[in-house]
Amino acid sequence: MSALSVLLIGFLLGIRHATEADHLVAVATLATRQHSLAQSMRQGVAWGVGHSVTLLLFGGLVLALGASLPPGVATTLELLVGGMLIVLGADVLRRLVQQRIHIHVHAHGATVRHLHAHNHAVARPGAAAKHGHAHAAGLPWRALAVGMTHGLAGTAALIVLSLGAAQSWQTGLAFIVLFGLGSIAGMAVLSMVIAIPLHLTAARLGRGFNVLTAVIGACSCTLGLLTIC
Repeated sequence: MSALSVLLIGFLLGIRHATEADHLVAVATLATRQHSLAQSMRQGVAWGVGHSVTLLLFGGLVLALGASLPPGVATTLELLVGGMLIVLGADVLRRLVQQRIHIHVHAHGATVRHLHAHNHAVARPGAAAKHGHAHAAGLPWRALAVGMTHGLAGTAALIVLSLGAAQSWQTGLAFIVLFGLGSIAGMAVLSMVIAIPLHLTAARLGRGFNVLTAVIGACSCTLGLLTIC
């Protein structure tokens, strides 16, 4: 198999890797905090970048040294991912229980319009609800950290895969880079796909949005428990 074929396979496997259940659930929990499809895609890209950076740093180091991760370390990293999924799901459910979500269309000028969900639970009696909100700025650190954690857990399997596909550590490193780029592209698209039903239910019926959000939170907690057990 030629080096070009190996790298193409790495890119395609990266796209496929983005569709794994724990990745989708984690990004879905992040999507429940966003107010537009663009913001959701931004979260997916940040997840992919964090995931790729960790894979490149740790995977590249292990490949260059010709070593492998001890089984105990790989197991510990999987437990870390499981715990992270539980925390993410619990946070979604906490926000759903503690906040009374009100949803409306928020406009900027004559053309820019998006959905805005905010909390009225803490409003004082008789006080007017505030419809102003701050837009996301800077790096989406939460999504970046989640992606890096997933990258740690996937390092061991990816090293085995890249060594099996490549005949040198240099080609193996290039394989990891293309794998990471594929995961970024895949998750950017999938994060928008995940966000679409959230925004549709928010636009048509606030209760439907809350039900879907609760399902996402419950799935994240359940998958986290299954990963740990």
